[in-house]
Amino acid sequence: MPRKKSLSPTKITTYLACPVKYRYTYIDPRGKLYLRAKSYYSFGTSLHRVLERFHDSADTGVATTEEAVAALEESWIDAGYESAEDMMDAFGEGKEILVRHIAAEQARPKEGRTLFVEKTYQVDLGPFVLLGRIDRIDEIAEGKWRVVDYKSGRETVSEDEIRNDPAMGIYQLILKRKFPENQISAQIVALKSNDRAEVSLSESELEQLESDILSIGGQILASDWDDVVPKWKPLCDSCDFRPLCSHNPDYIDSIPVSAADPNELSTGN
Repeated sequence: MPRKKSLSPTKITTYLACPVKYRYTYIDPRGKLYLRAKSYYSFGTSLHRVLERFHDSADTGVATTEEAVAALEESWIDAGYESAEDMMDAFGEGKEILVRHIAAEQARPKEGRTLFVEKTYQVDLGPFVLLGRIDRIDEIAEGKWRVVDYKSGRETVSEDEIRNDPAMGIYQLILKRKFPENQISAQIVALKSNDRAEVSLSESELEQLESDILSIGGQILASDWDDVVPKWKPLCDSCDFRPLCSHNPDYIDSIPVSAADPNELSTGN
C-alpha cells in the first residue's frame, strides 16, 4: 500500500501564499537549484537550538545565561548573511535575546513543567496525515497543556494574531485529537521583547479548522502542478523561484507597472 501523503503547517501556508511556490518547494525538483539560504532562518534556528536545550529538563548543560551564550556560539548557523558584519550584528542580537529570555524565565513564578521540546505529532485525517513539529509543550496543570512557539523576529504578539495563525491552530488540533481528555492552548513568545499571548480554541473552532484543512489539503492533493499558472504577488520580490516564473507570459502580464522588472518585461517581449 502506498504511503499516505502528509501535510504540515509550513506546507499549507506555502500553498495558501502561492501554489507555484509550493510546486517548486515540494514537487518540482528544479526548485532546489534556486533555493538560497536565508539569514532569518539561520538566526531563528540558532536560537531555537539553544532554547530547546534550556527548556529540556534532561539537558543540564544550558541552565544559565553564560551557558546559553556558549551554546549559541557552538550551534550558530552563519548561512544566508550578506556580510560578516551583518552576521556578527545578528549574533550580538541573539545573545541579548537569550540573556533577556532566560532572565525572564528564571524570574517568572514556576508554572507546571515542560513535557516535550521539539516534538513532532501527527494525526490521520483520512486523505492525508497532518503533522506538526512543536517547539515546546508545557503541562501547566493536570489535564491542561500549553503549546509554546518562539518567534525570533517578533517584537509583539496579540491573541488575534494567534487565533488567525494556521500553525498555532493546527498544533492545537493535532494535540486535541491525540489527547482529547486534555485542554489545549497555544502561546507565542515574541523573543525580541519576551512579549507573549495565549489562546485556546473551542471545540467548534477546532472542528471548523479541521474542515478547512481537509478542504485545502484536498486542493493540494488534487492539483495538476504542470498546469499551475504563475501570477505576480507582492511576495515575488523576495521569492527564490521568481526566475522560473519570469519567462511565463501569464506571469509577465500579471505584473503591475509599479512592480515591473525591465528585464522581465523585455524577456516577455
